[in-house]
Amino acid sequence: MRRAVILSSAAALAAALSAPRAASAGIEACGDIHIEAGAECEVVAPGAECDIRCTPISVQAACAAELQLECAGQCTAEASVECTGSCTASCEGECSANPGSFDCQASCQGTCEGSCSASCSSGDSECMAACQATCSASCDADCQAVPPSAECDAKCEASCNGSCEAEANIGCQVDCQAGGFVDCTTSVQGECQATCETEDGALFCDGQYIDYEGNLDACVEALKDLLDIEVEGYASAECDGTSCEAEAGGSVGCQMGGGAGGALAGWALVGLLLAGGRIRRRR
Repeated sequence: MRRAVILSSAAALAAALSAPRAASAGIEACGDIHIEAGAECEVVAPGAECDIRCTPISVQAACAAELQLECAGQCTAEASVECTGSCTASCEGECSANPGSFDCQASCQGTCEGSCSASCSSGDSECMAACQATCSASCDADCQAVPPSAECDAKCEASCNGSCEAEANIGCQVDCQAGGFVDCTTSVQGECQATCETEDGALFCDGQYIDYEGNLDACVEALKDLLDIEVEGYASAECDGTSCEAEAGGSVGCQMGGGAGGALAGWALVGLLLAGGRIRRRR
């Protein structure tokens, strides 16, 4: 099967063919990086513009996600009873007001990031990245085990345990990660520049490099499914020799019958894709 990737100006076609898709990957498909629900994400095509975006600042979130895992074995404090008790009372009040729309992950992350502001000096982006990565990992671990249909008490227990456990480990994580940021920044900046040389290009969200670990499709789908983020500059289609199916769910013919008229019609549709953006064959 051949796979075609339609970039940038073909986004309108993908939007026109869009349809809901089932989730098939988690944020781990994006390197476990912390990504805000309202982030602006973009695939930057190979070239100089992509390369210059690979700055030390742009790889901080990716480094924090990597270093958080390395430091997890050293930072093992448990959530305090005082923290979870105070958090639960507030959380259950919030959840009871809107039980159907309450999001465990969002509540946990929001509560936890309040601790980041208190723990990190203004302008200390490395500290904030380390803290946010700690919150994200802890909230993910607790909230993913709770189904959306769960009662408020279960959701709040998971949310508060996640945020309070992260809060207990923020100091340890920030200190531990600080020792690895220089080497990690150099390494991931190089990875970013290497990704800019691939046919897919590099993915950035709010200016931060996203390590999609060789599978751009899975990461983009995860962003859409979990955070409802549409990635600018990205759309895809699959062709099996007789038809092309747009990633979003619609389909157009690549070849229509054996006659000259059918062939011309098929190539005309392919021409529309080419007019919208450059088609490249994925390895």
